[in-house]
Amino acid sequence: MRYNLSEIKAVIEDRRTIIPENYSTRKVHKEIVMELLDAAKWAPTHRYTQPWSFKVFIGDGVKKLAEFQSQLYKELKSDCFEQEKYDKLRDRPLMASAIIGICLKRDEAERDPIEEEIASVSMAVQNMMLVAGAHGIGAFWSTGGVTYWPQTKEWMGLSEKDKFLGFLYLGYPKEGWPRKTRRKPQEYFTSWDEG
Repeated sequence: MRYNLSEIKAVIEDRRTIIPENYSTRKVHKEIVMELLDAAKWAPTHRYTQPWSFKVFIGDGVKKLAEFQSQLYKELKSDCFEQEKYDKLRDRPLMASAIIGICLKRDEAERDPIEEEIASVSMAVQNMMLVAGAHGIGAFWSTGGVTYWPQTKEWMGLSEKDKFLGFLYLGYPKEGWPRKTRRKPQEYFTSWDEG
């Protein structure tokens, strides 16, 4: 065997989504974020379109993101404004060391269906999450809300045909995290046809 299979399986099985509210104050260094981005580029990609694009928010960039999304929410939801939602959009980013904006840049010729491009970007994010887990870093892929607003897409520098797929929050977990979770045995989600 070329690689230690038990270590690879351990990294996959130990990966957990950890929300920013469970991050410690320990900072994730820029070099580690760069390592995550290097891992992303090795995701499978049909026709080598490599549709992923990432915008990293670190340091004051995190504050800029928090301000942008909370103010955008305030502007767009003035008729149904919820203070709790506003506070979460303003405060949650500040709990993370780094946040990676997850973007899909469409192939100019649009040779592949958008679903295949989304799958490639998702696998790139999984690569980043696995490397983060190997470093003991918590990762959380946040979607919904501001993710799907056209103003966010524009703020991220994306064109009309591109997609913004959310934010990957990064931070070292507090004591007691990650917690173990259960997964169904493969018999529950697999069927076999052997002829």
